[in-house]
Amino acid sequence: MLAQAFWTDFGSPVLSRAIGLALSGLPDPPRRIAVGLSGGADSAMLAVHAALHARRHRLELHFFHVHHGLQAPADDWQARVHDLALMLRVPCHGYRAQVALGRGDGMESAARDARYRAFVELARLAGLRHILLAHHGDDQAETVLLRLLRGAGPAGMAAMAAANERDGLCYVRPWLQQDRAAILEQAALFTQASGWAPVVDPTNADDQYTRAALRERLVPELNARWPGWKGNLLRHARQSAEARQILSDVAAQDFAGLEPSADRLSFSLSAWRALSPPRQALVLRHWLALLGKRMPTDARLQELMRQLRGLHALGHDRRMRLRHGDAWICCLRGRVCLEPAGAPAPPAAGALAPPGGFCEKR
Repeated sequence: MLAQAFWTDFGSPVLSRAIGLALSGLPDPPRRIAVGLSGGADSAMLAVHAALHARRHRLELHFFHVHHGLQAPADDWQARVHDLALMLRVPCHGYRAQVALGRGDGMESAARDARYRAFVELARLAGLRHILLAHHGDDQAETVLLRLLRGAGPAGMAAMAAANERDGLCYVRPWLQQDRAAILEQAALFTQASGWAPVVDPTNADDQYTRAALRERLVPELNARWPGWKGNLLRHARQSAEARQILSDVAAQDFAGLEPSADRLSFSLSAWRALSPPRQALVLRHWLALLGKRMPTDARLQELMRQLRGLHALGHDRRMRLRHGDAWICCLRGRVCLEPAGAPAPPAAGALAPPGGFCEKR
């Protein structure tokens, strides 16, 4: 156990204050929170500073650790996380996730999805809905770069939100404006004071993975030629977040005018057609986000819009079906709707079959 002096002497005032501001800025500041703790330097320092904050403000704190089962040292990482939790006197809950590889999304994406599914289960067991994540300013700047290279639109360029809802949980990122160098400095001080050292995930420096390739190859060049690039991209992310909020407000107003069903699973095709093309695209993205679905690529979205605009030639006695992730986007009796994906039905004889989807007789 750490000496009593640790609880009053350790910690960065800047990092601690950021946690307090993030929690107090929520609509309903929670009294029970969790930290997603991988055991790396970033999440470990978030756990330490959250423990200090919770102790000072009488909050109930839990640590959530997700074991992905993808690397040989993962068992040791889990043990080290539990050692840290014991040292900080915070309950730690571990979860062994099932990572669905081979679906074409890549290991990084599959592991992230598995982690969020695990957080839902852990939050249910702990009886809480607010989870702190250790993403920092360097992560945010890298995310802006990655989304720019992938062709993200204005909303995507806002990168990670300081707080966002997913699967009924609220994820809070208090350190998005903090430099990683300050976090690593605290990690070194903590190791010196406690003897506990963070885990090191080799994939973070393995440039076969997209983010690691950016970090290992591109970031050093940017640091050398444009030393202020991270600050510029963080400012761009903040400005894009403001623009995203305006676009979200417009999309919400437009969607309300589409005669949506009570469960928001369907809306009026004719009302959608009355919108301008940019607002048609915006409201479709908004609709899918409301239903917790992934954003379509630009090509996929354009194909969906092409099919929806062309339905007048089919008449109301035909039905459009376009696969989107684990669901079908359909049109029936003048309503665009989302249905769970079952076994694909074959196209009706003589029915028009546009690329990426098909139409069948009712």
